[in-house]
Amino acid sequence: MSVRIRLRRVGAKKQPSYRVVVADSRAPRDGRFIDVIGFYNPRTKPTTITINEEKARKWLSQGALPTESVASLLYRAGIVDMRSARYRKEGDVMPGAAAATPEEATAGEAAMAAES
Repeated sequence: MSVRIRLRRVGAKKQPSYRVVVADSRAPRDGRFIDVIGFYNPRTKPTTITINEEKARKWLSQGALPTESVASLLYRAGIVDMRSARYRKEGDVMPGAAAATPEEATAGEAAMAAES
């Protein structure tokens, strides 16, 4: 099960506000979730960002991946720096999974070229 930290839209029509939730990546955007860790309201001046730092760090340490927008919110809230707020899309290669040596990298590129 892949767990993501993402935004869940709440609020009336044309008046969006968002909850920052931890959810299974297969669940719908506004559907089932595991935990609510914060709130984001872009309509206030200045923008309201309230995130429980303890819960956010707990879920990040357990491997939950933030979406791009949530990574930006975590950075703006001062919870993580940009390098640790990295997000990953489905299908991206894990860090450290790259070829260990340049020779292996060129061999892998040659194999891919041969396949196509």
